[in-house]
Amino acid sequence: MNKNISYGILVALFIGGVGFIIQKANKDIDKNPTYRLQDRKGPLAIGAEWDSTKMYAQRLYSLTNNNSKDKKSALALATLFIKEARITGNYSYYDMAAMQQVQRVLAIDSNNFQALAYKALINLSQHHFADGLAIANKAVNIAPYNSFIYGILVDANIEMGNYADAVNNAEKMVSLHPDLRSYSRISYLREIHGDYPGAIAAMKLALQAGIDGDEGTEWTRVQLGHLFENTGSLDTAEFNFQQALEFRKGFAPAIIGLAHVALIKKNYAKATALYQEADTLIVDYTNKQNLATIYRLTSKPTKADSLIALELKNMSKDVSANNQNIGHYADKELAYAYLFAGKNEKGLEHALAEYNRRPNNIEANETLAWAYYKNNDFSKASGYMDNALKTNCKNPILLCRGGLIYAKTGNNAKARLLLTEALQKDPGIDMELKNESREMLRQLNR
Repeated sequence: MNKNISYGILVALFIGGVGFIIQKANKDIDKNPTYRLQDRKGPLAIGAEWDSTKMYAQRLYSLTNNNSKDKKSALALATLFIKEARITGNYSYYDMAAMQQVQRVLAIDSNNFQALAYKALINLSQHHFADGLAIANKAVNIAPYNSFIYGILVDANIEMGNYADAVNNAEKMVSLHPDLRSYSRISYLREIHGDYPGAIAAMKLALQAGIDGDEGTEWTRVQLGHLFENTGSLDTAEFNFQQALEFRKGFAPAIIGLAHVALIKKNYAKATALYQEADTLIVDYTNKQNLATIYRLTSKPTKADSLIALELKNMSKDVSANNQNIGHYADKELAYAYLFAGKNEKGLEHALAEYNRRPNNIEANETLAWAYYKNNDFSKASGYMDNALKTNCKNPILLCRGGLIYAKTGNNAKARLLLTEALQKDPGIDMELKNESREMLRQLNR
């Protein structure tokens, strides 16, 4: 599954092996600097909403500075930083900022429910999934009828590969509070289990529960668009992206969605302009990969290689394998970036690190299977692909990768089945993967 989609569902709607960590932040709050709002870019910096946000932040700075034991203001500031991370994509900075306020509250009251819930949420944002799950389990014992914490438990259990627990948590959540947040999680769980019609229906319910123009509502509309993309309804997907952008000007996820539609339709000039526009608004390394894909498709390999090299440099900066401080585990993202760059051994190294932290997660298994495939170790790839398919997920990228891997191990019947299912609705996926899959299916059908 596309990480931008799945991770958005896990985080965006809420106010093992050696890993690589981006943007370190000391857990000792006394040694941390005081974090402030950073300037927004482009349309995000225009309008009354940003002005009121800055004024509100100033008031909270004053309150927390004047009273170090003001838990309410500290948590309000943490909420503000968490929201700003969603809006700008600058999770590395705002996660640290929010965690500072959370730790301040927990130093006063170690069982403060909201602080524990936020700490769990921030750990999920940083991809510290096991830690996030442990903290959420502590918090739910304090407030067993709070829907917010069940949402975090859904997210954490999905990431750790505890899918039955995630389903139980989602059912509890929706029974407590049927709203945009709970319906969107039901949608994602249905997608994971191969029920695209059910996933679309639940995401529509989530959308109906929101308010047009609200950040969470428009994010949900974008996710609905991605579901239509994966099922071959590209025009419907494009309509949802356009509508999200109309309701919320300068909304980067919608711009990225439109860029991807343009890429699939081979309108490379439009796609390039849209990806570049989104890149000025939000921190998202996949934009660079998509731009590099366009450069490859338009016979500009040198430009593509330079862009990917820069992306890898930016993703890997400030990495410390032995650092014990909180930071963002980025092994899955780095694995795909290295594989894209043709540095397959490095890609495998990071895929293994990701897998070792959460061996039951289907995405971690898919990443490792694909890394072994790229390293021509098809037997190992097949075993991990078996695990990746255990929930019956029908994501077309997963099915294409599975079909290619099984074809290489001689399991032609399974390969043919997966590739046929993946391609029959002409999903909006990467053209290189789609073309490779079509060619393999043609050979299998000879």
